[in-house]
Amino acid sequence: MMAINPQITNLIIILGMMQVSKKIPFDDPQVLLGVRVLYIATNIIIAGVYLYLQTKINAKKDLTTLKYVEPAPMGSADEPKLITTTVHSYDLQQLRALWKSQLMGVGMMGVMHLYFRYTNPLLIQSIIPLKGAFEGNLVKIHLFGQPAIGDLKRPWKAAGGLMGMAGQGEPKADKKSIEQAERAGSGGVKEE
Repeated sequence: MMAINPQITNLIIILGMMQVSKKIPFDDPQVLLGVRVLYIATNIIIAGVYLYLQTKINAKKDLTTLKYVEPAPMGSADEPKLITTTVHSYDLQQLRALWKSQLMGVGMMGVMHLYFRYTNPLLIQSIIPLKGAFEGNLVKIHLFGQPAIGDLKRPWKAAGGLMGMAGQGEPKADKKSIEQAERAGSGGVKEE
């Protein structure tokens, strides 16, 4: 069975929730309070999942060496850079990126709701980030116990933007790319 792309399901959820939110009386203080509580509760659940992931990652402390070539940023004349790290450090780095993304979303939602008085996005943002958190690679590996093979093999491909276009190329972990980066003199960058 073919899985539906998460971006497509997000679009379907957003369009559906936009229609539902038109019928919700946000003028009623009780309804507004309920939607605010829902938004806060989903963010607490996401924070709990991320904290649990951090304890699982630190408990495993997988010190397996991970080498990959990080592509140069799009439009940059820089050479691709060889990164040497551990699975533990890589997972913690990915978790920090998840925290940063979640906090940016909460900040933007705070401005939209508290400053601009938009209420409809509260409902959508109660569902999409929670869905995204449970679709993440770290959750699949550390929470659901899936093996890190196939699409879950580190380093992970960057999530594509609109229509799957990523801001830069994908990290490469094949032997040929790593040897080329080592010969080019960009090897040995160790991330802690």
